[in-house]
Amino acid sequence: MRDKPLIYLGLAVFLILVTFPFWYDAITGTQAREALVLPKVKGATECVRPVDEIRRDHMQLLLEWRQEVVRDNDRYFDFNGVKTEKSIDRTCMKCHENREKFCDKCHDYVSVKPYCWDCHVGTRASGGK
Repeated sequence: MRDKPLIYLGLAVFLILVTFPFWYDAITGTQAREALVLPKVKGATECVRPVDEIRRDHMQLLLEWRQEVVRDNDRYFDFNGVKTEKSIDRTCMKCHENREKFCDKCHDYVSVKPYCWDCHVGTRASGGK
């Protein structure tokens, strides 16, 4: 029973450390980072996959496309009955024309450095420059 003050002290220190970010933000007035707003895609009614799936898994899709094109020479897929090319430059960038305002803005927001642009250096991929 002599350890009771030490237990209470330990719990108090633990609670202070765990809640520190919350009360620190409240005291200093720090706010959460604003949500990312990307420009609307012009002229397209839908993407090759549902929007929430593309936002979450687009890198996996691009890696699959790369594997299929480079290894299997499978360059096209059926998108709503239309033969569509598996290509960043000729499929993705057709709708998302400005790389800086769309791709780079989102990747900078989440601190990701994709290596897509190591190979895809065409004028469309570089935002029309």
